[in-house]
Amino acid sequence: MSTGQGSAGNVIAALCSFFIPGLGQLLQGRVLMALLMFVLAAVLWWFLLGWIIHLWSIIDAALFKPKR
Repeated sequence: MSTGQGSAGNVIAALCSFFIPGLGQLLQGRVLMALLMFVLAAVLWWFLLGWIIHLWSIIDAALFKPKR
């Protein structure tokens, strides 16, 4: 199984982040980043700016390259 950008794992992570910001990062094992994305999105949705974090979460999950 390939890892890194474009891998099946990143596609699944990006899809998960599409539904819940930070879920894709959590699936990739990045707990702190997942928590940051989830909290920021939740707070900013009160000001109708959560979509920014939501998109950032999706793109970050899709482009993640694990360190070797």
